[in-house]
Amino acid sequence: MDSDRGSILLLIARATISQALGLPVEAPITNASWLKEPGASFVTLKLQQQLRGCVGSLVAHRALDIDVKNNALAAAFKDPRFTPLAASELHAVRMEVSILTPATPLEFLGEQDVFQKLIPHVDGVVFEYQEHRSTFLPQVWESLPNPQVFMTHLKQKAGVAADFWSDDIKLSRYGVIKWQENT
Repeated sequence: MDSDRGSILLLIARATISQALGLPVEAPITNASWLKEPGASFVTLKLQQQLRGCVGSLVAHRALDIDVKNNALAAAFKDPRFTPLAASELHAVRMEVSILTPATPLEFLGEQDVFQKLIPHVDGVVFEYQEHRSTFLPQVWESLPNPQVFMTHLKQKAGVAADFWSDDIKLSRYGVIKWQENT
């Protein structure tokens, strides 16, 4: 995907949140055929370089433009880690839109093998164990560059202990194409 598509996706995310806040906005044209194709996206909001919301889809199950709109609204108003975004914050928030490749199962022989197979700054990872599930986008490697530390935080995000391990854990990896607004 090219930068023009990224610019459109960023405009869609910002316009959707602006409209929800009742702020005037010029909505981008969204009739391009590629926007109607199924896509999985994450929308990340940052305020002063700090995470302010991040919600997305791991599987392409609806049109990309709808996915970005819904995830933008969820990142702004429904991320349980944050209070809903206020209109006064919107001008300072920087948006990032990530489009995910389909996830593929990661084959491994144990936790140490996982550390060897993960590719920092490339792999997004989905952790699954029984009803516990979490994911980190590849961008998370920027703040957690060590595979052991990355996996520790991923497990904690799923609600299991940092040192937990079971042969029943399932891991998948995916890649992203991302665009972010200028700071």
